[in-house]
Formats: sequence, structure tokens, C-alpha cells
Amino acid sequence: MADSSGKRSKRGASSHGLTHLDSDNRPSMVDVGGKEATHRVAVAEARVKLPPNVAEALRESGHRTKKGPVFDTAIIAGVMAAKRTHELIPFCHPLGIDNCSVEIEAQAGGTIVIRCRVSVHHKTGVEMEALTGASVAALTVYDMCKALSHDIRIEAVQLVEKTGGKQDYKRK
Repeated sequence: MADSSGKRSKRGASSHGLTHLDSDNRPSMVDVGGKEATHRVAVAEARVKLPPNVAEALRESGHRTKKGPVFDTAIIAGVMAAKRTHELIPFCHPLGIDNCSVEIEAQAGGTIVIRCRVSVHHKTGVEMEALTGASVAALTVYDMCKALSHDIRIEAVQLVEKTGGKQDYKRK
């Protein structure tokens, strides 16, 4: 709600529309107390680009390294990270996530696509949880493959879609 100067109140977005700044432009957690709980889902994606020798070695080993099963370990790490997002990202609300899944696909050309889907029935969305899950899964792939090469790139971490809340979003 704006006051007579046009600034947003301390409970809403700043005058610039940024939700984590109060009317004095200081960092602030968003107050979701008055919002209605709805079913919310977010899907995020990360891509890991492997050098040809690493992609071939992973394929030939059944996606295992000396550290263990790469994809299975990354899935577990991604889910664990999504559940702990509020401990990593300032002002994220702690959420009792209803479900989190991480899917990993090795594509031609040495690209690994990681998708993290998170759902909750709550007053706030789970975009950050999905992004964190996909990112940490990608970091885990990097960690488990770095002995083969440090020329591994994590790219294109992005929100793919979200439903619930004020508006839905789907990347084109």
C-alpha cells in the first residue's frame, strides 16, 4: 500500500517493485501472513556441459566415477538442497515441501540436463527451492567428475515454469 509520498508500506514492495526492500530501501523479508495458501509448483533447470572425454567416460561407466553413482548422488543432493533453501538464501521462508523430484538426462554432445520440480501448499512459491535444487545437483555432477577434467561448465540455470500464487509462468 502506498503512502502519500508514493512509497510502498514497510510490508509491501519498495517503490521500485522489488519485494525484498522496504519503503526505506532496506532489506526485508516479505510478509506472507495475509496471503492465501494455494498449491504451488516450480520447475527449474540446469545444464552441465562436459568435455567430450568426460562425457564418454561417464557413458562407458554407467554414469559412475570413483566417488560413486553420479546421477543418483546428484539427485539426492538436489532434493536435500531444495529442502534447505531457506538456510542458504536470505529471506526465503522455511517451507515444508510437499514433494521434490530431480530428473537427470545425458544428451548428445556432452550436455547433462537437470530438472528439479518442487511443490507445496503454502502462502509463498517454491521457485527458489527448485532453482537451488537444480543448481546443487549440477554442482554435485561437477564435483563427482572434476577428477576427469576441470573444463566442465554449469550453464543456463533457469526457472522453466511455475504455477500457483498471483500468476503462472512458463518459459517459451
